This record gives sequence, structure tokens and C-alpha cells, in this order.
Amino acid sequence: MYLQAVNNGDFQEMSERSKAFHMAIAHASHNPYFTSTYERLLGEGQRLLHLHFDHVVSSASAHRLGRDHDEMIEAIAARDADAAEKAAHEHTMLFQQRFLDYMRQNLTAAISV
Repeated sequence: MYLQAVNNGDFQEMSERSKAFHMAIAHASHNPYFTSTYERLLGEGQRLLHLHFDHVVSSASAHRLGRDHDEMIEAIAARDADAAEKAAHEHTMLFQQRFLDYMRQNLTAAISV
């Protein structure tokens, strides 16, 4: 369903499904402090993603959309904490790189930095 939302260009559905995925992991921690903090962080991430969704979908890394989540699910199911942490880190870094690429191409191209 997540990839279907991406392929349909349905930002709202993609964003909500992604947040639900991440919140399911947070709730599994049974740590209300982590869960509430993570939910706020995800909200910020949703706002940033909204700024550059078209760029994400059309980028060279678009093929990774959804596979990151699959890798985390597989690692969690296998109870492989190291692999889950690695997949989560790569997912975060890919988000960061896409956002920075978007900023460079669309907002800071005319600015000498």
C-alpha cells in the first residue's frame, strides 16, 4: 500500500503510511517517552518531506522507497538488532541526502555559499 501511494503520487497517503510504520516500531518499544518524542520528530519529518516530495519520487534514489521499510521489517522479524539499526540509519541518511539534494537544486542554486 505504501509503494502504491508513492506510485500514485499520493503524498498524504504515503506520508501517513510511513508514519504509521514508524510509530508501530516506536509503540513496540513500550517506552512512552520515546514514543511521544519520536511522534513529534516524525511530524517534523512529514513537513520536510512535503516540501520535496516531487523531488523524492523523481530522484535517482526513488527505487529505494519502500525497500528501506522492508529491510527494517526483515531485520526486526529476524531479531537482528544490528541489522535493524543499520537499516534504520541508512533510511535516515537517505532522507537527509534527498532533502539536501533538493535544497541544493531548488533553493540554494543561485546563492553563493
